[in-house]
Amino acid sequence: MTDFEYIIVLYALLLGLSLVELLSGFGRTLEREFETASDGQRFSIGWLTPLLGLFVILDLLSFWIFAWTIRSLLEVTPTTLLGVILFAGAYYLAARLVFPTNPDRFKDLNNHYFRVHRTIMAILIGLVFVQWFYLLSFEQIRTQMLSPLNIGLTVMLVAMMGATLIFKNRHVQSVLLVALNLRYLVLYLL
Repeated sequence: MTDFEYIIVLYALLLGLSLVELLSGFGRTLEREFETASDGQRFSIGWLTPLLGLFVILDLLSFWIFAWTIRSLLEVTPTTLLGVILFAGAYYLAARLVFPTNPDRFKDLNNHYFRVHRTIMAILIGLVFVQWFYLLSFEQIRTQMLSPLNIGLTVMLVAMMGATLIFKNRHVQSVLLVALNLRYLVLYLL
């Protein structure tokens, strides 16, 4: 077993749990939507929470790709394992907050979004900075990381994520989330 294989098991477990949390939260929300539709009650999923959920999934994928990119540079050390737990654990926390545990408490899921989105985005922005700090510690990839393209794409990502922390308008939030999702989809599909 290589060092990468040993480390990725823990990383994949925590990121996998994050993905399960997002998908099961979306499933609970859909169940609530179906129940209220048949009962004649009012419940609105809205666009903001599902768009945030999609963004967190796409962002999570970027961290999986990040792990693959540095696979030959990883060594099993207590510091590395602690870093993996803290990094992926923070990601799990962000993913856990996207959908409410009990969607019954909300008539409109956009209300939940405005309760949690700042915390989620702050965690994800923090993880971008941690990732960059970690990657720049490897001399072998420092030049690649500091390319104008990488810097530009990261600045765009952090700026749009940061904008979600500032603007309170539902329509502006929708546009920002669509743009964040499109950014990842374009990068992944090209």
